[in-house]
Amino acid sequence: MVNPLWWEPHRTKQGDTVKLTSRQPATKTIADLYRAIDRAQAVTITFKDADGTETIRTVEPWELRTTKNGRIQLRAGCRLRGDARSFAVDQIVSYTLHRIGFVLDRPEATTPAGRGIVVRSTAQLIARELGRDYLPARRITRDQTSLAA
Repeated sequence: MVNPLWWEPHRTKQGDTVKLTSRQPATKTIADLYRAIDRAQAVTITFKDADGTETIRTVEPWELRTTKNGRIQLRAGCRLRGDARSFAVDQIVSYTLHRIGFVLDRPEATTPAGRGIVVRSTAQLIARELGRDYLPARRITRDQTSLAA
């Protein structure tokens, strides 16, 4: 028999909602991940890895980053591996937000200052994307009239 409420969010035994990323806009997924970062709460994600297999991990999200090619990455501590991992947000198939706090220690930054771009809010992400897409790569002065639109 087919469940008449198949469009309803799936629920786990603990009562947390499993959210399918294919049924919501990417901005909703990013906003939920930011909420988990702000509240320091764990998230269980199902993601597709490089060879296309789906893997389930419970992670402690620390930050969202935008890569140079425009992909958004979730940087988080993986509870299974006990180490920092990066997950492409567009490869996340589903996720569950939990009310349980972090238990892993966040590793020290290994990226030299100025090389990595850390985005901690939706406003920063939007500003970063607009800056990358619309601002000139080099400074323009008034005497460079050939660059005027």
